[in-house]
Amino acid sequence: MIEMSAERKILLIYTGGTIGSVHDPMTGSLVPIDFSQITRHVPELNRAGISIDSVSFQPPIDSSNVTPMHWRKIAGVVMKKHELYDGFVVLHGTDTMSYTASALSFMLEGLRKPVIITGSQLPIGMPRTDGRENLLSAVMLAAHPNPENPDSNRSQWGESTIQEVAVYFGNQLFRGNRTHKESAESLNAIISPNFPALVDAGVGFKFRKHNLYRAPKGALTLHDHFESKVAWFPIFPGMSFDVFERILDWDELRGVVLGTFGSGNIPDNKQFKNLLDLAQKRGVSIVNVTQCGHGGVVHERYATSLLLSDCGVISGGDMTTEAAIIKLMMLLGESDDLSLIRDHILKDLRGERTILE
Repeated sequence: MIEMSAERKILLIYTGGTIGSVHDPMTGSLVPIDFSQITRHVPELNRAGISIDSVSFQPPIDSSNVTPMHWRKIAGVVMKKHELYDGFVVLHGTDTMSYTASALSFMLEGLRKPVIITGSQLPIGMPRTDGRENLLSAVMLAAHPNPENPDSNRSQWGESTIQEVAVYFGNQLFRGNRTHKESAESLNAIISPNFPALVDAGVGFKFRKHNLYRAPKGALTLHDHFESKVAWFPIFPGMSFDVFERILDWDELRGVVLGTFGSGNIPDNKQFKNLLDLAQKRGVSIVNVTQCGHGGVVHERYATSLLLSDCGVISGGDMTTEAAIIKLMMLLGESDDLSLIRDHILKDLRGERTILE
């Protein structure tokens, strides 16, 4: 344990990724650091007034290899240690960070403590690394007591300002299930295309209080069943719909996320419409999300998107592709009731979509 103060307690969960790597002086290759010695690489943590423990995946994983098994492992640690810590910081590779953030947000129903995911584009042992600032700010935000709660200055029993799954990257804190990795090069690689940042980190932290999520009353509940028999199918001009037919021929297929044009449009193609009709009659849940970097699906805007509604396709609104896929996987993992699945896709369960009045 890294003892800094007994005031606020944070648990670091290291899964893998660039942020936890340093160069081996003998081989020159990247190797995971010992997180019990994290203050050697981020000495500022010694002055943060926070008590930090850490647990690590053994072995650490490349985020490209993340599966629901790993999401269950992270969520399991949070559930098991929930009463012992004021907040949690998950260190994760950037490639699938938004998938993991979406998964944890849906898994941890009733969460009232921060679970902040962060990572870096450069290893923490490099001189120009973004990892030090990302880690330090993520820890400080996870430990930030709610100034509006008179008990918030107490130890782990005090309320935290952040009470949701979030991602800290590039001087901003985002709602986790609203994020998307935009760049393989930029130090601002993670964005939130359809929802403002929760916090802007400058000289101080600027909280956008009206954007913070607060769970409805109820106990912390774990949802850890995911259905993997789903497909993501982006539409493109000139495509052969025989490909889509081959996907739908899979007898065990239970769900599809369509990536469509603009506000949810598809080609006016009779073969495609017939395939969608048949899939819907077979009990395959189909969700429509836009390929655009910003905005969402509005089925009633154009005739070509109305066609999807006529075929039973569910509007994904302004959900990211990552959130739509994970949400569909979780709902299919919990129920065979197609009307219930449709109803929950259309609802805002954890702040993942905007409900238009």
